[in-house]
Parts: sequence; structure tokens; C-alpha cells
Amino acid sequence: MKKLFLAATFLIAATALNAQSLDEIISRYTVANKLDKIGNIKTIKIAAKTSVMGMDMPIEMWMKSPNKIKTVTSIQGQEMIQLFDGEKGYMVNPMTGSTTPVELTPEQVNQIDRNNYFNNYMAQYLKEGKLALEGEESVNGKQAYKIRADLGNGTNAYMFIDKASSLLVKTIATVNQQGMDITVESFPSEYTETSGVFLPMKTTTSTSGMEIVTTFTKVEVDIPIDDSVFKL
Repeated sequence: MKKLFLAATFLIAATALNAQSLDEIISRYTVANKLDKIGNIKTIKIAAKTSVMGMDMPIEMWMKSPNKIKTVTSIQGQEMIQLFDGEKGYMVNPMTGSTTPVELTPEQVNQIDRNNYFNNYMAQYLKEGKLALEGEESVNGKQAYKIRADLGNGTNAYMFIDKASSLLVKTIATVNQQGMDITVESFPSEYTETSGVFLPMKTTTSTSGMEIVTTFTKVEVDIPIDDSVFKL
């Protein structure tokens, strides 16, 4: 009985220590990424390009506080649109042979929302008890905290936060594309501040044997963006 009591005590102590460590890590992450100041910003517009298999695809992204986001990717003269208007998410993908808007599933909306700078999803996951600290790993020669996030439906994502800078340096996630689950490994880098917004200007992604490089070429902060932008 005494051994059982001690084991339970150690388990409770370890759980409390893990939670405390996560609190500290996510707090430092929030400050390092200037997300504690995000309430002072209303809109963000980003121009970018994605390079894959020798082809460059221009991207424009609009974000409006607190939760509106729209991304337009130009592919061979056609526009693929993903948006969340604050209530529902939609996609227009002419590569499927149709330009009819399709309403996104909650899981797909969550995937889009993780790209919304106004959503500190790490802090939100912590608040909801969805994070677990799983030790440390080396990422590009530097030690990083390995944090597992429970995305629901049995799906997990892994985030790696650099110990020294408290910046996100790697993610591993399973995403659904056209009904298929694929593993995506991303490495954000070249963090730069623009008018109080701190973003990785380059992200290298590996998936299905392909390397995809996304580069932000222009970041505009607090420019007028009408709500009509987020309507199809």
C-alpha cells in the first residue's frame, strides 16, 4: 500500500511538473513571437510564393482580427481559394475540374485556422489541455522541446520549439487533402518583424517525397481590409 501511495504521489508530481514546464514554454513562445501584443493589430496582408518541382505559385493571404482568413494561390492561371469568414470555411479548387465553392469540414477549417496569426493556437491548445511535453530533440543541430498536440479524432501533431529562442522550428502533422491523409513536415525559418508582426519569412515543407518552399515577399500590417474580401 505504501509503495502504491508513493507511486501515485510521484505520478501526480510528474504531471504537475510537466504542466508547469508547458506553461513556461508556451508563455515564452507567446512573447518571442510577439503574440502577447497581437491585440493591437487589426489586419495583416501577406504576399508570398510557393516553389515546388521547379514551378513558382504566387500566393496572397488576408487576415483580419479576430478570426477571418483568406488565401488565394495562383496555379497555372487559375486561382485556388481557401477562406474562413468567421463562421464557415470554403474552398474553390479549379484543379478538381469545378469552380463551385465547397464548404470545408471542421477539421479542414482547423487546418486553415492554424495559419491565422491572430490565433495563438499553441496557447489555445494548452488552455484546452491538448498539449503534452515529450522531451527534447535536436532540430538543425539545436535542442528543441518536442510537444504533442491532440487535434481530435485520434490525430496528433508535433511542434518543436527551440530552447534558446522559443521560436517554432519544426512541425510534423497529418493533414487531409482530397480525402487522403498525408504527413507534412515543415521547418519555419528566417523570422522577421514587420510593424510588430513577427513571422517566419521562409518555410520548407516535405511531404510525399516532395520539397515545397514558401517564401513571404511582402508583409503589410493594419491596412484597410473590408469584410467583403472574406466572402465568395
